[in-house]
Amino acid sequence: MNVALADWTRVYSGKVRDLYTREDLPGQVLLVASDRVSAYDHVLQPAIPGKGALLTRLSRWWFATLADVPNHLVADESPIPAEVADRAMLVRTLHMHPVECVVRGYLSGSGWKEYQAAGAICGVELPAGLSDGDRLPEPIFTPAWKAPFGEHDENIAFDRVVELVGADVAERLRATSLAIFARAAAIAEARGVILADTKFEFGADDEHPVILADEVLTSDSSRYWDLDAYRAGRRGVSWDKQGVRDWLTAHWDGSGAPPPLDDEIVAATAARYRELIDRLTS
Repeated sequence: MNVALADWTRVYSGKVRDLYTREDLPGQVLLVASDRVSAYDHVLQPAIPGKGALLTRLSRWWFATLADVPNHLVADESPIPAEVADRAMLVRTLHMHPVECVVRGYLSGSGWKEYQAAGAICGVELPAGLSDGDRLPEPIFTPAWKAPFGEHDENIAFDRVVELVGADVAERLRATSLAIFARAAAIAEARGVILADTKFEFGADDEHPVILADEVLTSDSSRYWDLDAYRAGRRGVSWDKQGVRDWLTAHWDGSGAPPPLDDEIVAATAARYRELIDRLTS
């Protein structure tokens, strides 16, 4: 449900976030995370109670932890309306790069499917004989082209990134993404959590060609697994929305509108999000 905010104009609604502007704050946008949950390019019903606040809290924590990486947050948060303060960030407008910067440390999801078909992901050759959930020899950069709203994102090779943003920016996107992933994965592992993969989004302004933007390292944009369970041979015990994807796969053939999520999966997803935040930030 969209919120009407006094003095703010809603200018865009995505699958899970809404953007607002204010006339006296040029160059700034209020990014409000909703409780909506999406999977397989569909917004699902019902929403996950408290999701927007939980993921905003996690994004804020990661932005603070990675404070040396230029990001889009506005330092003065006083204009944020009280009614959305727990799930909103005031950010600078940027020229967004049309690339989702995906980094994978483990083989899973669409990467596993692509590897099975081609022995590679986004043109990055991988060793033969890997299994679903295996740790990769080293993290890899597997970008995607950000399709217009309502269309499917498309996995692309690095050469295509160069075509989209130029060689210098492409190299910076890859290097920055891999560096952030390495730091975040080490932080997570020290807390008993595997960061299996994630996606970053970056923009640019007149001074910096690569600025970290949007959400960062949340349960919606990342796969987080239980390290102890993984070591015990139970792969994919997660603190992200994989449970929602698995439930949909079991209850929906992909045609027409997806069915409403049942109460159990809604409650379990909210609980996983809370547990991950407690693990990482405590």
